[in-house]
Amino acid sequence: MRLTPPAAPAPAAPVLLPGRDCSLCPRLAGFRAIQRAAHADWFNAPVPAFGDPQAWLLVVGLAPGLRGANRTGRPFTGDYAGELLYATLARFALAQGRYQARADDQLVLCGVRITNAVRCVPPQNRPEPAEIAACRQFLAAEIAASPGLRAFVALGAIAHDAVLAALGLRRAAFRFGHGAVHTLPDGRLLADSYHCSRLNTNTGRLTAAMFEAVFAALLERLAVEPGRPMRNLHGTVAPS
Repeated sequence: MRLTPPAAPAPAAPVLLPGRDCSLCPRLAGFRAIQRAAHADWFNAPVPAFGDPQAWLLVVGLAPGLRGANRTGRPFTGDYAGELLYATLARFALAQGRYQARADDQLVLCGVRITNAVRCVPPQNRPEPAEIAACRQFLAAEIAASPGLRAFVALGAIAHDAVLAALGLRRAAFRFGHGAVHTLPDGRLLADSYHCSRLNTNTGRLTAAMFEAVFAALLERLAVEPGRPMRNLHGTVAPS
């Protein structure tokens, strides 16, 4: 039996993006100015989302790393977190090509898009609550511009809370927990993982096996959850 492909998603909403010199958060704008003066060859601007424009999965991190995405201009590119994230995506056929820690390495994501709760690099990798709230509009716009989204992976509690806030949902109803997969009111899924930072992996809080298990559990839920068509990893209806 072959399932009938679903109808095409509704047209995407225009994506609201922060300007290169976004001044919504004075502390972050000031820190960005310092980095521009010190490293004129770095990206040093709000980092845009990266990946498949027809994504069914949105991976949400915390914020650009100083010498990672802030330097290269692509999420999770240039530091250890990207090594683990992109290797995991490749393991599940969600990325093609070789990750080389550069924005021009020709890496292609398949059905996946990656962004951050906060678009600008924060001092000490710690955005403040007001900065997270100010950037929420851009995460909400990213979600609205991807009508085919079926799931989210939140890397850390702040990313988890940011996704819920962008969707207008209460945190109390969906508590963060590594390995948890929440069913949201609209039927989409939210999977939680500890952030794939070097700190978390060095301390053993997160291992590669634990990280891979989050994606494996999410893909299994998407394939077998009642009422959802069986699909392959690229979102097309699979034969049965």
